[in-house]
Amino acid sequence: MELYSPLEQFEIIPFFHVPFGVFDFSITNSTFFGWVVFFVLLVLFYMIFESAVLIPQSWQIVLEGLFETAINLVFDNIGERGKKYVSLIFVLFSFLITSNLIGMVPYSFTITSHLILTFSLALFLFLGINIISIKKHKLNFFSLFLPSGSTIILAIILVPIEIVSYFFRVISLPVRLFANMMAGHTLLKVIAGFAWTMMSAGGVLFVAHYIPILLLIVLIGLELGVAMIQAYVFAILTCMYLNDAINLH
Repeated sequence: MELYSPLEQFEIIPFFHVPFGVFDFSITNSTFFGWVVFFVLLVLFYMIFESAVLIPQSWQIVLEGLFETAINLVFDNIGERGKKYVSLIFVLFSFLITSNLIGMVPYSFTITSHLILTFSLALFLFLGINIISIKKHKLNFFSLFLPSGSTIILAIILVPIEIVSYFFRVISLPVRLFANMMAGHTLLKVIAGFAWTMMSAGGVLFVAHYIPILLLIVLIGLELGVAMIQAYVFAILTCMYLNDAINLH
């Protein structure tokens, strides 16, 4: 019996090769499921705007819940000044939670389990947040790296630490999401493969394979929770970074 690695589910497979000089615009499974996430959100938004009724449908309740969550995240972490960024957090949160949940469907692909995607997303957010802060505060932006009340000697020590800590955000934010999604899916695949091997062996092991299957069901529920929590954590940390940039905390 051929054994497969649990990490094969993260392999990027090209569907169509589209070379263009030194560049490669091939359509891969990652690209395809990125489009799936986009069209799922597009259809849900369209259904809400086209069928707005006093008694909301199930999809309206879901999206209204996401929007309410985005509003609470912004106002709890940024305050009144952050209301213009509600749409950004709403789209970000909706995209991440949809990507994570679609990745839970069998034979699908979890685009957020790849560091290149989460890092690119975090990098663009980081650059945008810094542009907003510099545009708003000009040279006062650099006060972020100098804790208030610090003496000159203490500032020499603290400023480099603050700078490293500040720029490390663009690494810690995407790695947290990527690592949790990749680890969870790998664990599910390992236990599923273990159950399949026991079932194929027959005899006593065939009866015992129900134990990892029951464990797998529990872990799927936990992984669904992790998928939603990680999207929430990514969004709330973005709000906190926006708060630092806007209010110079």
